[in-house]
Amino acid sequence: RVVIFLLAAVTSLAAQTRTVAERLGYPASTKFLIIHADDLGVAHSVNCASFAALDQRAVSSASIMVPTPWLTEVAAYARSHPDADLGLHLTMTSEWLSYRWGSVAPADRVGTLLDSGGTFFSGNAPVASRGKVEEVEREVRAQIERALAVGIRPTHLDSHMGTLFTTPAFFAVLAKVAHEYRLPFLVPPGAGAVGPGSPVTGRDIPLDAVVMAGPEVRPEQWMEFYLNAVRTLKPGLTEMIVHLGSDDAELRAVTTGHDAFGSAWRQRDFDVVTGPEFARALREAGVVVIGWRDLQKAWYGAGTPPKPGLSRIGL
Repeated sequence: RVVIFLLAAVTSLAAQTRTVAERLGYPASTKFLIIHADDLGVAHSVNCASFAALDQRAVSSASIMVPTPWLTEVAAYARSHPDADLGLHLTMTSEWLSYRWGSVAPADRVGTLLDSGGTFFSGNAPVASRGKVEEVEREVRAQIERALAVGIRPTHLDSHMGTLFTTPAFFAVLAKVAHEYRLPFLVPPGAGAVGPGSPVTGRDIPLDAVVMAGPEVRPEQWMEFYLNAVRTLKPGLTEMIVHLGSDDAELRAVTTGHDAFGSAWRQRDFDVVTGPEFARALREAGVVVIGWRDLQKAWYGAGTPPKPGLSRIGL
């Protein structure tokens, strides 16, 4: 689901690992893992499973799709759980067949991002080929401002379906806005070059690795996939992205026609990360589980919330 471009020069991963470890006060050999739940806001089922995993500390962070119908439920959870590690899953696509959403910014200000029905395109290709960079930036800012307006104080930014990683110009928008709001943002492995023309600075935090189950993982292999990922984790900063939910009537209706990332998929992810085998594997492998809030505090300080910017963005 994620299409990642590579910038021309790649920063030494060892140097980046030392920076992360040193700033967090750990040895360079530390295996850091962010266990991250995507797609909060997309459905009540997804919200309930994700809240349960956060409350159980089975995941260490999550991210919110601001344009989706169940945002208000997530906002209520965020207000009542101010220490929850909740970022924004900046959303430029609407992938389900009959369950659709559109922009947060006014439709006439982001028309190149919308299909003939007024909702986001289903996939990345039309966004990358048709989307105007200034409209992408307008929508990114609108989503951040909507989150702030409903009481969410995000810990980081990332990108639903990796849309903002599909072109250098879109990635530059993500970096620019994240820097302005003083938020860490997901820098995929291989995209962490620092130098002339790069939107990435020495303050940013490239991941060394990303773990996510793909369609090639058969259901009966689900647990072993994740356990093996933990056992073979290397020193550095890894994010494990999971998609949580219950295999119930609501989520089956939302994800109809999509086996990948569908309701049964999300139930399997939930069962793995909340299960005792997974927790035992983390302990035995000596993994240090952290969240994006830890990185936000280490890089920007504990008392530096994101700053609203409506007056500067011309919504």
